[in-house]
Amino acid sequence: MAEITFEPEQKAALVEKIQDYCEQQLELEVGQFDAEFLLDFFAEEIGAFYYNQGLKDAQAVVQSRVDNIADDLYEIEKKPVKWR
Repeated sequence: MAEITFEPEQKAALVEKIQDYCEQQLELEVGQFDAEFLLDFFAEEIGAFYYNQGLKDAQAVVQSRVDNIADDLYEIEKKPVKWR
């Protein structure tokens, strides 16, 4: 798996969300630097779990589509004529 990275705008928004969460839910003021470290930790240590779940979800969607295609192909299959 490739390293999880964020565009600068994404990282800034995520850091702000971490800061807001810590302040509102934990009554803890977290600076930008510490919030970035926390985000990096989650990306490195927990990101793979979310990434893998995303792959499983995508695989289920693709499998469903393949199953639908197989059903559609079966429906248009020509039935051979039976000879007496």
